[in-house]
Amino acid sequence: MSENKTALRLLALREILLVETDEHHQLSMKELIAKLKMYVPEFPADAKTVKKYIHTLRDSGFDIIENTGKHGELFYSHQDRLFETYQLRLLIDPVLSARFITTEEKKYLVSCLKQLTSKQIAKTLPDPVVYQQSINTNYNLIKHHIDILHEAISQKKIVYFQYGDFNLEKTFTLRHDGRLYKIKPHALIWESDFYYLIGDDVNYGEEENPRNYRLDRMRHVVISDESFTQQKKDLSEYIQHSFHMFGGQDDWITLQFQLNRVTLNGVFDKFGMDSNVKQVSEKSFLVKAKAKKSAGLKAWILSWGSQVQVVSPLSLQQEIEQEIEKMIALYSK
Repeated sequence: MSENKTALRLLALREILLVETDEHHQLSMKELIAKLKMYVPEFPADAKTVKKYIHTLRDSGFDIIENTGKHGELFYSHQDRLFETYQLRLLIDPVLSARFITTEEKKYLVSCLKQLTSKQIAKTLPDPVVYQQSINTNYNLIKHHIDILHEAISQKKIVYFQYGDFNLEKTFTLRHDGRLYKIKPHALIWESDFYYLIGDDVNYGEEENPRNYRLDRMRHVVISDESFTQQKKDLSEYIQHSFHMFGGQDDWITLQFQLNRVTLNGVFDKFGMDSNVKQVSEKSFLVKAKAKKSAGLKAWILSWGSQVQVVSPLSLQQEIEQEIEKMIALYSK
């Protein structure tokens, strides 16, 4: 019984210091004794016993800071955290802003993350109620797909699945009459509010791979027994060349922008600080970059309106011109 009493008190004291103290909050010996009585009412402790437990916890590697207050009163706190407050924000904010995660799941995930810090700091962290309701009704499906695809990637196993879209009636319909996609999975990424699988379709050649697939549009995902050899792929380059995760062939493009703070920083945001940027006049600059020629690229260019002009390649210039003509025709009726 004595060992049980000691174990319960030690665990309770550790929990009290972990949850209720930090660099801005500490507890006196009297407060520790009072809280221990609340945690373990059947085994009250005195100051001598608590001090002994503090030494035991320190010896186990659990850091406890002792400060002397007014009139010589001692105060104790645990300040060593697995995550700094800013790091918890880096984890929590993406969870809250992810539209594919349901509100209930957000609440659960945030509550788990808040347990990694003190009760006082946890109160300052954001709550899901200040963010909009999730619009994705397939979250359970996405969770299931994440688990399956994560396993397939780690085991280097080919996966099979069907793929589809929603029609005007909001009914999900499979592409290619439900044909199975056979994919060598390489990575899972979260981009523009959606989760994607990046992988190689075995029915296409090296120059047409890798490709990406939204997890919420997959159906009947299955891991096969077929293994594959993972080849080194620069997926970061693939993602950087993509616009809104549209696939396409890589090509060198040259764009001429009006020189102002918005356009210049927009280019740096997309192509990085190492991008090939050259000023050509007092009012304009050129950017040359490799990008995937796709509907996503055209949409990004058109979003800049009259502040950008396609210089090359000619084929992209013609496609943008055609799209602009179609837009003009819509408003000329």
